[in-house]
Amino acid sequence: MTIGTAVDLMRSGILQVLILSAPTLLVSMIVGLFISIFQATTSIQEQTLTFVPKMAAIFITLIFFGEWMLTTIREYTIRLFEAIPEMIG
Repeated sequence: MTIGTAVDLMRSGILQVLILSAPTLLVSMIVGLFISIFQATTSIQEQTLTFVPKMAAIFITLIFFGEWMLTTIREYTIRLFEAIPEMIG
């Protein structure tokens, strides 16, 4: 395996992580923004107020995007295993 192949593997792995984590991170960020705006307008400074809505939003996001995430990571893993003979020889 050459340095270029290793760099390509690392690059594609990092890209997969970013693509797969994007939906949950974006939903969590948007829900957190709305909750912080709500806290600022109502002067409620409860630290635990953000936890439950964010967790619920993340679970709902995983329900909607879970199948796509599993399919994407499965296809990536299959491509990696199929590329092993090319890397060896």
